[in-house]
Amino acid sequence: MPTDILTRTAPPARGTRPRPPAPAGKPAGRGRPARAARTGPPEPDSGWMLLAAIVAMLCTIGLMMVLSASSVEALRSYGGAWVFFERQMMWVGIGSVALLGASVLDYHHWRRAVLPVLGGSFVLLLFVLVPGVGITAGGSSRWLGTASFRIQPSEFAKLGILLFGAELLARRADLVRDWRHVMRPLLLTTGLVAGLVLLQPDMGTALLMIFIAFVLMFVGGIPLLPMTGLSVAAAVAAVGLAKVEGYRWERVSSFRNPFGDFANSGYQVAQSLVALGTGHVGGVGLGASRAKWGYLPNAHTDFIFAIVGEELGLIGTFAVVGLFVVFAVLGVRTALRAPDRFGALLAAGVTAWVCGQAVVNMGAVTSLLPVTGVPLPFVSFGGSSLVVTMVATGILLNVARQVRPAATARA
Repeated sequence: MPTDILTRTAPPARGTRPRPPAPAGKPAGRGRPARAARTGPPEPDSGWMLLAAIVAMLCTIGLMMVLSASSVEALRSYGGAWVFFERQMMWVGIGSVALLGASVLDYHHWRRAVLPVLGGSFVLLLFVLVPGVGITAGGSSRWLGTASFRIQPSEFAKLGILLFGAELLARRADLVRDWRHVMRPLLLTTGLVAGLVLLQPDMGTALLMIFIAFVLMFVGGIPLLPMTGLSVAAAVAAVGLAKVEGYRWERVSSFRNPFGDFANSGYQVAQSLVALGTGHVGGVGLGASRAKWGYLPNAHTDFIFAIVGEELGLIGTFAVVGLFVVFAVLGVRTALRAPDRFGALLAAGVTAWVCGQAVVNMGAVTSLLPVTGVPLPFVSFGGSSLVVTMVATGILLNVARQVRPAATARA
């Protein structure tokens, strides 16, 4: 058979007329334009916009609940019900600018900021422990500044641990199985910084730093065997540190049955559970909390989630929990699709930081975990915690903005 027969056009069937060729400049077919091939760079993934919306909603809920939960305390202490709300508005404004800046700045530039952030926070942690320099409140020396303007260096130290661990694990990716080159420097640095935080004392923040370091090591590919050994050692050390200080052990032993020691160590958690139970499904109404009238200590800070449950009910608490769940899903999604190893480590660390702290706070409020004194991210009153957390979230947003859609990645 001649080869030209394979490429020759077959004659039209009898009784039909051949279709004339399409005019120049017009698409072939039944008037439907042909789909043009895509050219140029692919469109970036839009998940970062949803992540930014989640943060905005949490901050809005936080402002609303800080105003409600702090009004009585502000009126009693300062003569005006809006004092704490106005301060929180200022911190939200500063944090929003910081988040916007961090979301625009390419996250690779943070590799050059590791030593300044970590070293600066380490020096500030030392200043906190100097008598007459650090501000003491509630038996802990955690702040620097004045009575009206304070910063908490341990919050900046969390960012320093995150940046240091992510940069180390990204730079020494081929040495992750050698604990001397990766695990030892990360554990020594984290242990030194967490040790200074423990001296304040602030065991909850110290444990959160260790948790961030462990998540970074897990995501960075550290083998499971040494990770398991470290986890057991950390758990034993945490129990030992709790037993050293009597008040810590009272919290650990009383959180399972706070009503058993209602007048002492279980009082705060018991009042929190009463507030949550009072809210039922729909809540008693925004601003109508009774727990904030002196019954529940730290109602606008560490235990603001109890006021959410009392005033907005089960619906309100589920909404807050749902927002953090979506934050976690988007954070993990960003880490899995990050453009490089450093971006994946940053995304995983920030997600573990924000969601882990939320779990610890809500667990303490609901008596599922011991009270550790960490705030609820974006919701609780507090300047340093809010601003630094928004900076970290801005870094996560920048990583998410550089992520490409899954279909593009497969292509």
